[in-house]
Order: sequence, then structure tokens, then C-alpha cells
Amino acid sequence: MNFDLLPRIKRINKVKLYRPVAGEPDAYPQLTPALTRPIRWELITQHHDQMIKYATAIRTRTAPTEAILRRFTRNASHPTYAAMLEVGRAQKTIFVARYLRLRDLQREIEEGLNVMESSNGANSVIAYGKGGEIASNRRDKQEMFVLCLRILQSALVYVNTLMLQDILGEPEWADLLMPADRRGLTPLFWSHVRPYGQVNLDMGARLNLAAVTVPGPPPTRRTQATSSQPRAHRWPYSAELAVKPGAGSTMSR
Repeated sequence: MNFDLLPRIKRINKVKLYRPVAGEPDAYPQLTPALTRPIRWELITQHHDQMIKYATAIRTRTAPTEAILRRFTRNASHPTYAAMLEVGRAQKTIFVARYLRLRDLQREIEEGLNVMESSNGANSVIAYGKGGEIASNRRDKQEMFVLCLRILQSALVYVNTLMLQDILGEPEWADLLMPADRRGLTPLFWSHVRPYGQVNLDMGARLNLAAVTVPGPPPTRRTQATSSQPRAHRWPYSAELAVKPGAGSTMSR
């Protein structure tokens, strides 16, 4: 299928590794507690053509993946299904060996999954209605739901990025953050988001961010933090939409 699965295996110490060949029980003495039976390569060879057939059908979408899996799960003793399981066991053994050996691969998987978990956490805040579930079974409504969710999350990341740029552009932050601190910065935070209630929007107002340059009329009112507030408590909450009661449109969420 021309892609690699890179999962994070939490209980990796419980994973069993399959031997590459039979008749060599002492080939890997340090892995003996984790090793189990050899891979049945002859089974894979016998049903190789059928596996390629099903994989091509999935890739070209000439057959639904659900229908193929349903055929196999109804008959767990299907020989092609058994051969696919052997391929899976071989791939999993190769991946676990790579994961344990390569620190860069471990970091790549951890960083990627952290980003996705943060993204899903933001989605649960933005799409809070009905627990974030898609209520309709109509395809057009489902597509509209997902597209709107992507737009909202992109807007959240964009505004957060501008807020971070505004703060990091100040001289007192130039020598405060070390390279490790900067690597930990992310625009996927949402503690300043208020998803509930009713918000009156002034469509003529703009965010009070020095890093943003947009055409249009100047904002009618800007939210400024008082000088008595510590700087650490003013960001990112100091950059909020200027709300004018009764002006513009009303958005209910």
C-alpha cells in the first residue's frame, strides 16, 4: 500500500517478536524472552497473488474495504486472511525492532502523536455540541460539519500564532527563551476560547496585534490590559475581540 504505520505501543514490553526463520532458536540470545514461533513464509508465498489482488482493489477503490474485511472476519479460517495475518506479524516485528533501535524514530512518533492529540483536544472544545459527534447521517451534512470544524481550527491556530509572534517580538523575551523552550511552543492552545453562550461581534473591529497588518478601517475599540497587571498574566488573554454591545451580528453557539 506504499505507507508505513507508526503507532505508539504503550505496553511494548509485552509485545512478542516472531522469528525470521525456523531451526535457529539461539540466533538472538538477548531477545529470547520476547521471541515466539517463526513466520510462516510458505503460507505468504502460496497466497501472495490473492493478497495483491485484494490490496489493489482497496487502493483503486474498486471494492469497499468494509466488504473485504467483512468477508474475512466472517470466515476467520480463510487462507488468504491467514496469510495477511502472517504479513502483519512480520511487519510488526520489523517495526518494533526499528522502534527499539532508533531514537529518532521514537521522537518522530511521539511528536506526531502529541500534535494529533492536541488537535483532537481543540476539536473537542470547538465542536462541543453532542460531545463532538456528527449528528446527521447525510453525507452532505457530514462534509459540511468537518469543513466548518477545519475552518474554525485553522482560524484558532492562525490567531494563536499571531499572538505568539506579538509576545515573542518584545525585547524582554529575546534572551528569556532558550532553544528548548522555543521548540516547545505550539499554537494549539485553547484556554482563552469561550465556546459557550452568546457573543455580539463587531465586524469592524480587529485584534490588537502588532504582528498583523490588514487593510481596512482602524478598530473602533481596543482591549488594553492595565499596567498594574503582571505581564505573565496578560498574554494571551490581552488579545481578544473588541466586543461592542448591539453592534454587528449576533452569533450563538
